[in-house]
Amino acid sequence: MEHLEVKEVDAWNVVDDELDTDNFEKPWNEKSTKGKVIKVLTLVLKMLIVLASLYFFICSLSFLSSAFQLLGGKSAGEVFARSKILNNPIIGLMIGVLVTVLVQSSSTSTSIVVAMVSAGIVQLRPAISMVMGANIGTTVTNTIVSLGQSMDRKMFRRAFGGATVHDCFNWLCVFIFLPLEAVLHPLEKISSALTQGISDDDKVSKLDFLKVITKPLTKTIIGIEKSTIKNIAKYCTQTGDHYNISKCGGARNASMMKACDDKCGYLFAQAGLGDTTTGVILLIASLILLCVCLTTLVKTLQSLLLGRMAQTLKKHINSDLPYPVSWLTGYLFILVGTGMTILVQSSSVFTSALTPLVGLGVISLDRMYPLTLGSNIGTTCTAVLAALAATGDKRSVTIQVAISHLLFNIFGILVFYPVPFMRTIPINFAKMLGNTTADYRWFAILYLIVVFLLLPMLFIALSFSLPLLYVVITLIIAAVLFITILNILQDKIPEKLPEFLRTWDFLPKPMRSLEPYDSVLSKLICCRKSVDDADVIPLSVVTGAKTNPV
Repeated sequence: MEHLEVKEVDAWNVVDDELDTDNFEKPWNEKSTKGKVIKVLTLVLKMLIVLASLYFFICSLSFLSSAFQLLGGKSAGEVFARSKILNNPIIGLMIGVLVTVLVQSSSTSTSIVVAMVSAGIVQLRPAISMVMGANIGTTVTNTIVSLGQSMDRKMFRRAFGGATVHDCFNWLCVFIFLPLEAVLHPLEKISSALTQGISDDDKVSKLDFLKVITKPLTKTIIGIEKSTIKNIAKYCTQTGDHYNISKCGGARNASMMKACDDKCGYLFAQAGLGDTTTGVILLIASLILLCVCLTTLVKTLQSLLLGRMAQTLKKHINSDLPYPVSWLTGYLFILVGTGMTILVQSSSVFTSALTPLVGLGVISLDRMYPLTLGSNIGTTCTAVLAALAATGDKRSVTIQVAISHLLFNIFGILVFYPVPFMRTIPINFAKMLGNTTADYRWFAILYLIVVFLLLPMLFIALSFSLPLLYVVITLIIAAVLFITILNILQDKIPEKLPEFLRTWDFLPKPMRSLEPYDSVLSKLICCRKSVDDADVIPLSVVTGAKTNPV
């Protein structure tokens, strides 16, 4: 019997991807004049479609943020108003995550934190843990964007991995620096030293690049009154000096939409709809616009990045600088990510725009990682510039919060990038999530719900009983350590383990595999595998005349 020959191919290696040679067009010098004209016009048209799709894609993210603020903005304010529990760093972290998810903007949630610090409602220490949470919550946007490529298993694997590498890095940084900050307060001390010479009177002009382009459209649709969230957080905190029952009631009853007269310019101003109705309509419309733009963008880029062009782009984007400066390649892309994020003033927009390119295989996960790190730096640099543009007697404290956020990301990069081994940890976690999602498409939805909603809500609920909270945290840490250590021992020295611990078969199947859940959830239309997915072998290419029966 002829043996099966298996050639292992890394599904994440985009550079060595097999290209469709049918898409290799004739060289330019072999085309006729008519063919050259048609080619140029086609390229110009496709580039215009890409730019238009990207513009409306960015606008859809703005509308999505506005919809979430209409639906969850007041709830976010109420969460912040519970200042009693904010002094617990873990609860502060989870509140930062949940509020950022609710308002779909780390800038908004961070500005609320800064306002509460300036008002004396929250001290600097819990504020630092909340901006750490905002760092995590802002990554939900590009994770949602990755769902747009869920119909293609190969693209979805890469897109989801490219989106969640941001999550993995942020969570790993939190696991290290949150306990460290709670005990030693390094971020507070360093940021305090850096802001000692800053006066409350000096200020710089605020930079505003992206909104200059998108605001002409977005302001004609909706206007959000962000001060409502701040007023609820400020005046409804019963233990604070600013507690005012009448102002609290006024803030709770106020609309999240900007007050408008007869000459008001935005669409929903004259509709007479409530916040919830407007939020639902805007949420549905923004998701539809996002999906249409994302599909158009992906399909157009896919048609552009074919054949020799794809080969050239992949080679140059994902290759290193020449020796002996090849080690600087990653740091160069960190700078690129920083600069681009400062330019667009949003890490969510920047990473969300890159996510489809990772799915298409134009940008590898290894290259997406430093770009993501740069976006983390870029968004905090924007926050620092915004703080420098602030006014008031608490301006130095505002700047200190922004600098603490910047230092948190810089220290995270110093831990998880320069050393090659540490660099692979978040990348490998992202690959694991991408591979899981490729096999079980519904896992992406579950991941979003658990990580960005249920987990923060669970910890906030447990905050009413701090002993129970600490018991749950201890059990979670113990379970993670046990699973990690046992996996390492099973891989390295299985012969030293008792026979029943050499595999995970001693656990019931629902506790060690997603297959039992997949048999139920895959029957849903949204999670059903396509015919092409049924026989896909994602990590290997099989060659040979015959296969052996199982």
